[in-house]
Amino acid sequence: MYIKPVGASFSLLVMLLFPMLLLAHDVSSGDQQILDSGGLLSYIWVGAKHMLTGYDHLLFLAGVIFFLKGFRDILKFITVFTIGHSITLLGGTYLGVQVNEYLIDAIIALSVLYKGFENLEGFKKLGTRAPNLLMMVFLFGLIHGLGLSTRLQTFDMGQDQFLLKIISFNVGIELGQIAALIPIILLINAWKGKPSYEAFYKASNVYLIIAGIGLFAYQVYGYFNGH
Repeated sequence: MYIKPVGASFSLLVMLLFPMLLLAHDVSSGDQQILDSGGLLSYIWVGAKHMLTGYDHLLFLAGVIFFLKGFRDILKFITVFTIGHSITLLGGTYLGVQVNEYLIDAIIALSVLYKGFENLEGFKKLGTRAPNLLMMVFLFGLIHGLGLSTRLQTFDMGQDQFLLKIISFNVGIELGQIAALIPIILLINAWKGKPSYEAFYKASNVYLIIAGIGLFAYQVYGYFNGH
């Protein structure tokens, strides 16, 4: 009897947030001005801002947290994800590795879809065992890091303190990630003790799948239409 109200609430949430999901990674001229006028702290600020508006990254992490039961597990998996995306963010940007932004964001969208599918026991329903979650979180962390690197390389960073600027941006990403995950963790943990949690869990993961499909279609469309 809880499914309808929970589902309706999430339908409204998706409709409100979907335009923001599509624009989550836009690089604004305002951000470039902040980087031009500030020092390393400006890279931390822009990195944190980017993660707080990086809804595809946060949707994936929310899907991971849904599956976990204790703070130790949450810390372990988030640390593995952080190590993964830090490797490709730092290495990819420093080495100038260029990846098409639409293609990498399409793969990130599939990671959101994947997590919702796995949480709803999709692999079990297909009669197969799901891949090791820790390994998949690390793999997707590497992919998400390439997306972050691609975005950072759209800025004019100059050559002065180049490595420190990359590191500062990554520090900002971590701070933004922590700030965004705290309320998500608190919300999920608070809801776990309520009778409506099962419906909330199912509805949330169904919408992870919907968001993943929508974001994937949007990025593929952008890739083939060149905008």
